[in-house]
Amino acid sequence: MECKEFFHIKLPEEFFSVPCRYAILPGDPGRTELIASYMENPRFVSSNREYTAWEGYIKGEKVLAMSTGIGGPSTAICVEELIQAGIDTFVRVGSCGGINLDVCGGDLIVATGAVRMEGTSREYMPIEFPAVADFDVVCALAQAAKKIAPTHVGVVQCKDSFYGQHAPETMPVRDILTAKWQAWKEAGVLASEMESATLFTVAAVRHARAGTVLSCFWNQERAAANLPDEQCIDTKNAVKAAVDALAILIENDKNN
Repeated sequence: MECKEFFHIKLPEEFFSVPCRYAILPGDPGRTELIASYMENPRFVSSNREYTAWEGYIKGEKVLAMSTGIGGPSTAICVEELIQAGIDTFVRVGSCGGINLDVCGGDLIVATGAVRMEGTSREYMPIEFPAVADFDVVCALAQAAKKIAPTHVGVVQCKDSFYGQHAPETMPVRDILTAKWQAWKEAGVLASEMESATLFTVAAVRHARAGTVLSCFWNQERAAANLPDEQCIDTKNAVKAAVDALAILIENDKNN
């Protein structure tokens, strides 16, 4: 029987037989089973719209892996309803395109904060409010990621239009898009993605913890600068970093 309170994510009643505080949030529904495979006793939970869920256990604690779909609106709905379900710690696992020239395909990025160029977070807080990750989650993610692959820790950019980034010259607002992109480059923003600003802002408003680890697929700025731009369309290292980071967080939570 479905819980009426969770209109979009459709968690079944049996999910609540064991409390759950922790969630890993990929964008792609196809990644949830992969994430669960890194945990103990993985089990399919539910699937509705873009929200596919698997569960498993890390250090004896139940962890939910649920996809958010692409972009801010579906991410905000997912986080809101999971908070109602009792979850208070979120780790986004995703992909990104590099901006900073030091970021290469296959590198991992742990976001400390996100440029709020998307629209969803503006319906939660004024634009002056920063979208920042939880410090303890960032520390756990950085500790885990650095053991797996080259890792960068810093600010990422969040946008709503994938093609506004990759084909800005085709947009009537091309001058605005290219000027802002140049600003992100000059400020040392590491990479571009589509969900973290919403995740961080919603989590702050609802007093939850959130962090993000991303796998860099490619870096268009390296290509433009005639630097090697190896492509790596694989998120397994980011998944492993998220699972290992949750193990750290769970251990710390038990000790504190």
